[in-house]
Amino acid sequence: MPKRVDHEARRQEISAALWRLAGTQGLDGTSLRDVAAEADISLGRLQHYFRTKDEMLVFALQHINRLAADRIRERIEALAGEPTPREVLRACLSGMLPLDDESRTGLLVGAAYYARAVHDEGVRAEAKQGIPQLRALFVDQLQLAAERGELAPERATEDEAMLLISMADGLATYVLLDVHDPATALRLLDLHLSNLFGDPLPPRRA
Repeated sequence: MPKRVDHEARRQEISAALWRLAGTQGLDGTSLRDVAAEADISLGRLQHYFRTKDEMLVFALQHINRLAADRIRERIEALAGEPTPREVLRACLSGMLPLDDESRTGLLVGAAYYARAVHDEGVRAEAKQGIPQLRALFVDQLQLAAERGELAPERATEDEAMLLISMADGLATYVLLDVHDPATALRLLDLHLSNLFGDPLPPRRA
């Protein structure tokens, strides 16, 4: 009886090979042949799962986003007791930063993906898809904080939520460029949250 192939597992193995290359040499010059060699399969076999580099990059990014969401969820669940809105926001924002090898590689793959999105309408639509949900989550937490008297009501807005998302994206970029190290990025994140919530005391860590 022929051996049954787990296609999803094989696609994830190929994605893992792509991540390794992204972490060591970037993606601009990385070809399907390079990824096939890293995954130790033939080019023809790789193209059975991904016809183009863009298809492979999209799948890798979607998988990385799922891993990032799981990482953020674990950070929130690890908080003692019922987490405050500020703690939930910090867990989400810190989860968007490249604080370890896995998250750094994920963001490198994401950066390559977003660069393509600027000139490709189809890719751009995929890239924008998760932003409204993330903004809505942040707005919910800001409004809850305002209801609890922990935040000025005028700060519980969609604009404030987008500023938080933009700040995390900017800090992540600067860590990738070695403008900041991860510890500095976290310190700046905490400084902004302290200013936002009007409390100079550092928050409980996620």
